[in-house]
Amino acid sequence: MVRPIVVGLDGSRESVCAADWAAREAARRGLPLRLVHAWEGMPKDAEPASLPELKVPQSRSRTILRNAVDRARARYPQVYLTAEPIRRPPVPALVAEAESAELLVLGSQGFGGLGGLLAGSVATAVVARARMPVVLVRAGFGAVDEHVPNGDGQTSAGTPHRPVALALDLTHDCDSLLGFAFEAARHRAAPLYAVYAWRRPHTHADTDEQGYVRGRRDAEWALDSVLDPWRDKYPEVTVHAEAEHTRPVHAVLRAAENAGLLVLGREMRRGSAGGHTGHVTRMAIQHVSCPVAVVAHD
Repeated sequence: MVRPIVVGLDGSRESVCAADWAAREAARRGLPLRLVHAWEGMPKDAEPASLPELKVPQSRSRTILRNAVDRARARYPQVYLTAEPIRRPPVPALVAEAESAELLVLGSQGFGGLGGLLAGSVATAVVARARMPVVLVRAGFGAVDEHVPNGDGQTSAGTPHRPVALALDLTHDCDSLLGFAFEAARHRAAPLYAVYAWRRPHTHADTDEQGYVRGRRDAEWALDSVLDPWRDKYPEVTVHAEAEHTRPVHAVLRAAENAGLLVLGREMRRGSAGGHTGHVTRMAIQHVSCPVAVVAHD
């Protein structure tokens, strides 16, 4: 069964940019696009919407979806799309939508932002619960921002795509992140920049130069060991790997500076109430300007 790319809309600038990004991704991958607007309190199909408190959310939902459909069809006529209002609270509705999606796309303004509902607390909660990949897109990120500047340093949609940046924590299983990142790079004909931040234990040997050299060699070997099978599987993807002796959040933020997409992991903790998003992922969502893909892993 072909899974669609699903976009959660709330009418904000962030969600409009998320829908544009999702439509471009659907065109790249040859997948259908599904637009949804979830809101508790909309009347059921058989329920007459005669009261103002029922008419307003229903009318707003139709307007949000209609505008998004018109925009997507005008810009990406090759993409098959559907749209549907969902009469459920946004968080459980979007988590459920993600289960049957190739990926879920939401607008993002970072944690604590003042943008649309889905760009704030709802997006945060969905990322912490969804088992399928979730991509967060900021307002103002457009098609030209996915490409490297031209010879004059100006943005252009005619230049190659920016790299896909991938942050790896080698203490966890990385297959789901690697598969997502290599596919994203392949569909863009873009290089993949994989980064692994390593730190030596704080011991007396920590200042020893030989210890540093040995630690760096081991980190590079570990990174290459993880990447080599995927290099063989995706020979068309150029891979740049770097093991940095730094804190993970610093390595991630640097890797994302010139990237068109950042891919990060989120550990699924069984039995954890309300889901979990790690510190590095939270910082990236808050500070990185390019779209951030959060991929759940064991």
